[in-house]
Amino acid sequence: MGRVTGKVALVTGGSSGIGRACAERLAEEGAIIVVTDLQDDKGAETVEAIRAAGGQASYLHHDVTSEADWTSVVAEVKALHGRLDILVNNAGIAISGSVIEMSLADFQKQNAVNIDGVFLGVKHSIPLMRASGQGGSIINMSSVAGLKGSAILAGYCASKGAVRLFTKSVALECAAAKDGIRVNSVHPGIIETPIWDDIVGTGEPGDNARPSRPATLDAMTTEAVPLGKKGYPLDIANGVLWLSSEESGYVTGAELVIDGGFSIR
Repeated sequence: MGRVTGKVALVTGGSSGIGRACAERLAEEGAIIVVTDLQDDKGAETVEAIRAAGGQASYLHHDVTSEADWTSVVAEVKALHGRLDILVNNAGIAISGSVIEMSLADFQKQNAVNIDGVFLGVKHSIPLMRASGQGGSIINMSSVAGLKGSAILAGYCASKGAVRLFTKSVALECAAAKDGIRVNSVHPGIIETPIWDDIVGTGEPGDNARPSRPATLDAMTTEAVPLGKKGYPLDIANGVLWLSSEESGYVTGAELVIDGGFSIR
């Protein structure tokens, strides 16, 4: 216990799924949590759960595609806590389907959340992290779809691949600045979260990133994941906790793949 005691952590998309698991796991280990999301009711539930377990947390409404929102959120974190030590850029969406059928509006919407949101988070959080003089940890949520292609998720793969290389570039920038800020990406595989609801069963046989016709997540994982089982948000949250803690103090620009071997099959 206490692996991140006293650290202030901002978790975007923290109302459900992986984001909520990250917020709760960091809180269990002593972090002070600021959860942001568009789902206000679920955000309040996350904060209540953290507080009920003895943790510290607050919630802010936040559209990660809005620079004005980012300015406001980071200012609120500074006003509430005076510092920021951990940023988990988790908010993301997935839109599946053939590239020739995807509308430009959907392509741009997905990029706005998955890429612009990460860029804005990094841009506006680094100055507050630097102000403490004690460094920090930025964790950008990518995907196995940022490592390998998928015939039905070209737009999603493009956005998550961008997160991967953006992360490495910012890691080098922070290292050059000697600011003590480490920047890493996390690449979940098939994890039981709501993002899969519109994807399960839409692939074709042999599809790289989204296995074929099985209509349930369990069937997909049996077919596609070498370990033969799906992952859970806590599996990702444990990796995020490690990257947030001093245990990973010599790790920056890295890809933490948590996928049961899915990406290497």
